[in-house]
Formats: sequence, C-alpha cells, structure tokens
Amino acid sequence: MKISEIFNLNKSQAELDFVNIDTNEDLPLFLDPFFLGKKQDNWSIDATLTLRSFFQRVIDLIRNGNEDEAKELFDHLHEPNSTCLGMSVGNPRGRGVGNQDTDKIYDSLLRSRAIQTGLIQDIEDNILFVDNFGKDKLSDMTTNIITSHLITYTQNQCNLHNILLTPGISSDYFWNRRTDEWEIEHTEMLVINDRKILLIPKGIVSFCKGYTPDKYYNHFVLECLQNENLRLQTALVQRKNNGAHFVTKKSIKEINPQSKGFLRRFTLQHPEVLEQFKDETDIKSLTNIEITDIDITQITQDLIVRLQAIPPGTDSASDFHNIIIGILELVFYPHLINPIKEREIHEGRKRIDITFDNAAKIGVFYRLSENHKIPCPFIFIECKNYSRDIVNPELDQIGGRFSVNRGQVGFIICRQIDNFELFMNRCKDTFRDGRGLIIPLVDNDIIQLLQNYDNWNTAYTERFLSDRIREITIS
Repeated sequence: MKISEIFNLNKSQAELDFVNIDTNEDLPLFLDPFFLGKKQDNWSIDATLTLRSFFQRVIDLIRNGNEDEAKELFDHLHEPNSTCLGMSVGNPRGRGVGNQDTDKIYDSLLRSRAIQTGLIQDIEDNILFVDNFGKDKLSDMTTNIITSHLITYTQNQCNLHNILLTPGISSDYFWNRRTDEWEIEHTEMLVINDRKILLIPKGIVSFCKGYTPDKYYNHFVLECLQNENLRLQTALVQRKNNGAHFVTKKSIKEINPQSKGFLRRFTLQHPEVLEQFKDETDIKSLTNIEITDIDITQITQDLIVRLQAIPPGTDSASDFHNIIIGILELVFYPHLINPIKEREIHEGRKRIDITFDNAAKIGVFYRLSENHKIPCPFIFIECKNYSRDIVNPELDQIGGRFSVNRGQVGFIICRQIDNFELFMNRCKDTFRDGRGLIIPLVDNDIIQLLQNYDNWNTAYTERFLSDRIREITIS
C-alpha cells in the first residue's frame, strides 16, 4: 500500500510533496547528488553541504596517508531499505553499498589514484570514474549520508499530514558535518509494520540519466576528441564532397572505446571537459505523471468540487487548510517545495500557517528574488476560511512575520473578498511602505488556476501570478 492509502490522506501524488511510495516494493527512482547540488532551495543546499563534508573528509584522509581511517568512514554505508527507492524486485531489500561493495569501491578509489590526482572532487564523480559503481550505489550512499536531513523532512511531512510518529527510535547512522563524524540518535520516526520509513522529497529524485558516463563520453569527450583530431589533422580526418573536413565519433570509438579507465585517463589530460560537462548538464525535477501514473485533469476537477463543498467558518477551517496545501503543492510544484505547517518564528511568539521553500530556477518566484530583489527564500501562506472579509489585522499579521532572512513574500488565501479593489489597495500600501509583498487569492482564483493547470506548461499560472503581482507592485 502507498503512504497516502495507509494513512487515509485522500491525496494523490500531485498533492503531496514527498514520493508516495508503496512500502511493499521499490520504486525505480534515485537520489542523485549532482541534481541535489544544482538545486537552490534551503533544504537541498543544506543536504548538499553535508554530502560534500563527508566526501571532503574522505579526500583529506586519503591525501594525508590516513587510508585506514578513511576506509572506516565507508563502514556505515549500509544497505538502506527505508526509502523504498531503487531497483529491487519484490520487497525492498536495500541492494546497494554492502560490505563487499564498500571494499571494492574503496579499492577502486585507491587503485585509480583518482583522489590523489584531484580527478574525483565530488561524490557524484564516482559514477564516472569508479569501476562497478552505478546509480543505485550512489543513491544508497547519498541516502546514508543525508539521513538526518531526511528524518527532519519526514517529521515535518508527518506533522503536515497528521501522521503519527513513534518516539525513541534509533535513527541509524548519519553524517554530522559539524563534528565530521558518523552519529546516531534516538528520535521520532515514521514506523510502518515495524519498519522505519524515510519520506523523500519528490523534487529531488530522478532517473539518474543526466550525470552519467554515457552522456559524458558521447556528448563531451568524443566531441572534444573530434575537435582535437581536426586541429591536428590526424589520419581520422575525412573530407566531404564540398571539401569540408570532419571526424566521425565512430572512428574515435574504435580507437578509444568507452570505459571508466579511459574516462579517467582522458579527464586527467582534459579537466576542462569535465567542468564543461558539469556546467552544461542540468536536470529538472520529475513531473507528477513521471513519478506515477495519475490523471491530472481528474485530480484538478475533484479538487474544485471538494473545495466548493467546504463551508466557510471556523468549524471547517482544518478542511480548508488541508485542501489548500494539496492545491498549492500541485499548482506551484516544482517551484515551491517542502511545505511546513505552523513554522515557529520570532522566537516562538508567532506562527505561520504554511511555509514553502522557494526552489524556483525560472518563473515568477525566481524573478521576485533575482530581478526585483525581494527576499523570498521562503514563501509564507496564510489560510483564512472566514465567512467575512479579510481586513487590516490579517494583513498586519502576515506582514509582521516577514524579514529579510526568512522572506518578504506571502499569500493570503480566503474564500472571497467582497471589495477586492479595496483589499488590493491595502496590499499596494503594504508593499509601498516596504512591509513586504502580500498576494491575495480567493476561491475563484484557485479554481481558475486548477482549471487551467497543465502538467507540462506553466504559462497560465505564470501569467496569472505575474498580472496579480504587477497590479500590486506597479501603481
């Protein structure tokens, strides 16, 4: 059964921030540290710093001759089965970095001198240069190292969806970058059928098809060698009927077939090609229908019906709050991720209904920060299931929770506003006074966004939000 079914969440994958795993079988998705390192949201940056801390520790120990101590760091790269991701057939069994694999991986690192020469700088480089090392092992290593981040994420998601956690459970080992050591703790964990489960943000999983030896070899290494042979006018150069010179990739492959040994030798001579590969390779978050087979149109229609069926008023505030979380997750993913309910701010004196991490690399949420210079690492959400109009105190409430470090952009989401023009004028005044950007959304706005939602094209959402923000900020 999937997590949403086990806990009766009544939510599809599109309404959830985490991968809605089936705890009885593995889903062929992976944690890709290269992709994680490309993301700019706070959670991903923090997890990437932990990954780099671990691998830098390994590099430092090896280069200083402390090989036995370095090898011990690999001892805790066990076979995780808590995420239900990977390539197992049947019940999840955590195939990946086992004890024998750990020895092979470490011996390959030493034998290739890849670390001593500076060839391997990031943990994801192992997949390019270390023999018998693939995406499943890289994903398992990543999971082990950032376990503490995944535990915190799981706790936040369970709090968001009212899923009961079990206290006093051993966390398994995780890397602590502040102490440069493996540590273990007892904490609240999600336990299902006596098994610890870690939820994984859907925005960070991939099929691991971007940062691969095949892509590096075929699209970067071979092209470099084509140009080099043309420059040197080697025997591989051929001439077209029009006199133009060319070199085929096939001819280069015959002399230098793909292997990790060849990639190591080539990269030592041409490190700039690896840097180009890293700079030019970009990976996008998977869409919901790439993660699982769902009917997005049916989901958006159902959400509209459910939203309209919720009566305004205090008694239904929780239902309204719950459905809005799912709708925002669907409409704004992958630009806004990691929703957290009632985040404490200002030393615990104030709380906010929901905050999202701003992970946008394009679009309106990106432009607010990069072009308009409005701080927005987090986007604040206040949900008001009022039967009356929103007035000044509600504006002051969310505005008072803004700061430069946390962000100065938020949404007030309510059922309706009778005098919408007056409320927009209040939002304009708030913005002009330097107290932040507050964007109102009412039921009709939410319904329009759902009716025009396209899993592959965010043009309508972008245009809608841009128009609303422009109306507030330009007057």
